[in-house]
Amino acid sequence: MNTLFRLKGLYAITDSQLAANSNLIDQVAQALAGGANIIQYRDKSGDPAKRLEEAQALLRLCREHAVPLIINDDVELAAQIGADGVHLGRGDPDLDAARSRLGREAIIGVSCYNQFERALSAQQAEADYIAFGRFFPSSVKPEAVQADIDLLHRARDELELPTVAIGGITPENGGALIKAGADMLAVIHGVFGQADVKAACERFTELFKQKEVSPT
Repeated sequence: MNTLFRLKGLYAITDSQLAANSNLIDQVAQALAGGANIIQYRDKSGDPAKRLEEAQALLRLCREHAVPLIINDDVELAAQIGADGVHLGRGDPDLDAARSRLGREAIIGVSCYNQFERALSAQQAEADYIAFGRFFPSSVKPEAVQADIDLLHRARDELELPTVAIGGITPENGGALIKAGADMLAVIHGVFGQADVKAACERFTELFKQKEVSPT
């Protein structure tokens, strides 16, 4: 993994539908200004030319802010633009194939849903982070499996990888996930579905600042 990046804090994930009536690049610029530490490009439109153009523009923007750009699902797109990494879910290429294509420096994350055994396998395969969720009802993936917060406690105690929590996360409920062991909060609608993206990100980043100053 590229050790220049610290995998901690707000992990903002784009959504093509939420950007339909505004400019995706402007949205991400606002998220970065609000303190997002990781950006994931997630686009399910099936338009290769659009995806390539947006991903390249986002990579340039993320480089300006020294923030990693992760590509959702698409190993080839990540390789084509030289993105910092890829996030893999069920049905995507396996981690070994992604590592072979992207190299040792790539950041590779794996969705583990509500399955701790999948997280153990990801650690053994040398993933760079794992993600559990959904923890709360999600407007983006309402059908996603429910994950128990005990997974975060267990990951903190038994794993050596940074852990992402995802699914219906808001500034009101995210603090409990950080306290339980989440290193990153992955947010879609709670960031890009808000009228003021920068202010929304600032509310999330404040949760991590509170964790840093709270007594242990």
